[in-house]
Formats: sequence, structure tokens, C-alpha cells
Amino acid sequence: MIDPGLDGHFLQPLLAELTALGAGAGSGGRQVLALNGPVGAGKSTLGALLLERARARGLRLAVASIDDFYLPWERRRQALAGNPFGVSRVPPGSHDVELALGCLADWRGGAALRLPRFDKTLRDGQGDRAGEVRLDVDVVLLEGWLLGCQPVGPERLAEAELECLLPEERDWLPHWDRALETYQPLWQACAQLWLLRPRTWDLPRRWRFQAEARQRRRGGAWLHPQQLDRLVRSSLCSLPPTLYQDPLIKGARGVAVLDGRRRWVG
Repeated sequence: MIDPGLDGHFLQPLLAELTALGAGAGSGGRQVLALNGPVGAGKSTLGALLLERARARGLRLAVASIDDFYLPWERRRQALAGNPFGVSRVPPGSHDVELALGCLADWRGGAALRLPRFDKTLRDGQGDRAGEVRLDVDVVLLEGWLLGCQPVGPERLAEAELECLLPEERDWLPHWDRALETYQPLWQACAQLWLLRPRTWDLPRRWRFQAEARQRRRGGAWLHPQQLDRLVRSSLCSLPPTLYQDPLIKGARGVAVLDGRRRWVG
């Protein structure tokens, strides 16, 4: 069950915006709305609720994840070779931005929306491409943890106080910052940006471990705690929130700040 505050103050306005964008698909062109939220914040849950309510309204909505646009295994392995987190996905540079832009361009040109699918259980948990789907839709919600993030440049990185990062993690920041430049055309293709935000940035790790525990109890595929910790850290330390996530609030259309139980606090 979704928190009533989150439902009334965030989910319902978000659905209203998607409905308005979908209604204008015929005259104003097909539109994409971006939803940024850290790992474990409930993006997938919100997406499923939006799809359910959209169908009830007769709205043809697609919910896509930036994770579905990960590079194929070999290209992704090469792109992240030697990274300080020891991960094979998550940080900037692990996604096929060109493919994402091509899929959206074709859809905006009148074709069905073509979405690749990524299966995180393949390759012993490293994940890989797993086919694609084609959808006839009028509006798209694209969700992911780095949506909208802007490169800050070498001078800003040099002066930033980031004591929480290990030396080798800090050494890689210019690499992640440069990789982020590739994503900018994709962010510019989105009509609006909405944000899910933790009250404090220690919460995403707790949320993600709670979600993994639930999946393990259900008998689904799960990650070893050490692997999971590396994935969470790679999202928080490749793009430190004070540099990349917090500035997004100024330009966002809607912001939901969540507590440890994912309840609306502002």
C-alpha cells in the first residue's frame, strides 16, 4: 500500500501530468516524462501503480527504465573495466544512450515504442540484454537514478569536499563526469523531471537491502550482501548527491521527500 501523502501530493499530480501529455500526443507530439529516484526508493512500485491507474483512465502509458538500456555485456564490461566499485553496471557510461535516443525518435515519428529488456539474473547476476518489446503508447515515463544529472566539470570536482569517498573513488570522478555528458541529449528529450528524494542520503542503502530481503523470502534471485553493497555505493559515489542530485530540485516539476519507510515528509 502506498503512503497516502505520497499518493495525494505526488502520484496523483504525476498521473495528471502524464494524462495531459498523453492527450496532446496527436497535436503537440509524443512526450517523455522523467522520474529520478535513488536505488530502493520505490520507482518500480510507483511505475506499476501508474500503469494500473493509467489503464483505468484509458491512457496509453509506457514505463521504461534507464536500466533496460544497459550496454550489451561485452561493451559494458569494457566500459567499466577497472572501476573502483567492482561493478558491471550502474555508473554513468554503462548505458546505451544512442539506442535510447533512437527508440524515442522512432516512436515520436509514429512507430510503436521499441524497448529493450535487461535481465539482471543473466551471467550469474551480471545481467544482459533479454530481447525487446514493442508498445503502442501515447506517453512515456522514463525512470532511473541518474536522470537529469549534469556534468559539473574538473574545477568543481577539484574543490568539492567529499570526505565520504575513498581515494580511488575520488580519482574516478572525472571519468564519471565526462561519461555523463553523453546522457544530456536524452535528458533534453524529456519534457519534465520529477524527483523522489530520501530525507537523508543514508536511506537508499537501507531501502535496497530491505527490498533484497523481501525478494529472497519470495524465492526470487538475490545478490550477496557484498555485491549489493557495491551496487548501492556505485550509485551514491560515482555521482555524489551533493554535486549531482541535490541541484536537480531547483528545476524539477515535482519533488517527493521520503522517510525511512518511504512515507511523504515534504
